[in-house]
Formats: sequence, C-alpha cells, structure tokens
Amino acid sequence: FFFLKKKSSQIGCQQGCSFCATGKMGKLRNLSSDEILVQFFYALKIIRLSQQQQLDSNDDDDDTISHANLPLPEITNVVFMGMGEPSDNAVNVRNALQILTNVDLFHMGQTKVTVSTVAPTPQAFMKFADAPCVLAWSVHAANDVLRKKLVPTMNKFTTMDLARGLIEALLTRPKRLRATMLEIALVSGLNDTIEAAEEMAVLTQFIKDSVPGAKVMVNLIPFNDIGHDTYRTPSKDDVKAFQNVLWERGIYAHVRTTRGDDENAACGQLATKKLKKNSKLMP
Repeated sequence: FFFLKKKSSQIGCQQGCSFCATGKMGKLRNLSSDEILVQFFYALKIIRLSQQQQLDSNDDDDDTISHANLPLPEITNVVFMGMGEPSDNAVNVRNALQILTNVDLFHMGQTKVTVSTVAPTPQAFMKFADAPCVLAWSVHAANDVLRKKLVPTMNKFTTMDLARGLIEALLTRPKRLRATMLEIALVSGLNDTIEAAEEMAVLTQFIKDSVPGAKVMVNLIPFNDIGHDTYRTPSKDDVKAFQNVLWERGIYAHVRTTRGDDENAACGQLATKKLKKNSKLMP
C-alpha cells in the first residue's frame, strides 16, 4: 500500500507562487530540523494508534468492516512539499534528511524521500545534490512568460537556466539517485493547454537526454481551490489530454489524486489562519 507523508520546511514561504495559499502568507520563519522531524514522528504515532485500535476492535463481536475503522497504512514515502521552499532552509532540511534515512533512526530509504524545490536559482538543486533523497522540481510551465505568472519570483533566471541547474546536480549523483520528478500544478486555461504540454515534453526530454541513466517522470497536480479570483481546476478531459501528449512522446506522466481538499490541506492549500504581525518572526 502506497502512503505518502508531506512535510513542511518553513512556516509560510517567500516564493509567492500565485496558485498556492502558502505563498500568500509570506515567510514567517524556518523550521528547525527537530520541527521538521516531529511531523514524521507524530504521523508514525497516529498510525501506531490506529493499528492498536484495530487490534482492540478485533476482540469485539461486531464483524462489520468499513473504511472508517481500517487502520492507517505504514508510511512508504516522504516528500518535502508541504509549506515552504526547502532550498531557503537547506541546512535544516539536510539535517532532517540525514536523520530520516539513518538506518539506526527512522530508516527511510533514500529513494523513498523526495525534496521538491521551485528552484529560485539554478544553485537550489546543488544544495541537495549530495543529500540522501530524490530531487524534484516544481516547474509548472516550460514557457518563461507562463511560468512567471505562476512563479512571480522567477526574475533573474530562465526556465532553461534552472533546467541546467537540475541537470548539473543530477550528473553529480549516483545512478540510483538520478530519478527526478517534474511537478506541474495545472490551472484551467492557463498551463493545461496542448501547447503547454508540448513545451513541457520538450523540456522533459532535454533533461532526460542530458543525464545518462536518469528516470524522469512528470507529476500532474490539478489546481486546488484557494479562493483565487480567476484560477480554476481544469477538467478531467483537459488533464487527460495533457497527460496523453507526454505519454505519446514516451514520457511517463502521473495525475495526482487530490486528498485533503475537504480540510484545506491539499497541495497548495496549506496556510495558517493568522498573518504575520512583524518581521521579528523572521530568523
């Protein structure tokens, strides 16, 4: 059973992605490595409690089985894709990665832990080039003009500049860690078009061709509502059409199933209720 735990690296985020509620908060502060790890610790605790509850219920006479009383599955994958930009808190994220993958501690496999960065600079990838994790790029669009709308902090570097930064980092890694994921938050009528898919196919192929042994997959994430005035979730047909463009070019593309949107906890929806009051919260 595949069960993924999303982890946050900051409270808020300074990258300001237009489709993301966290970006509206701004950056409040970095999380320490302990604060990052405690998210995983409590997730494990909740799973253990659910499993114990199931064992206790086996002693009851009621044989009714429902999804509500099934135990939570074990965590098999961890991705740094909650609140925050990992490369803006690289020291603490790297420390957390070392502990997560330590065989005497949490013992997560290195290929089961992913760090996702929007890549504020090409050097963002190199911060994790030797880290025990898989690298992922929240790219969202291959077209510079389109990506600038989605990632407003994209000022000094083109998408190709950032792609070369990813390639440089992947080339320093052992082949077993040369897998990478390109993530796209699809917004209706903006970056979910056939043209955008074709541009993404070209970019993805460029990365594949530049890194021997690289396994590159594209993760398609339908936009989750954050109360934006014009952004809407794309239709299933448009998402499928985008995916088909990539498949037809030999690129594996997966559509992420939306979870947590009923509690505003899905991808792009994470935000605190209180706004920052002053800059003293910044480390």
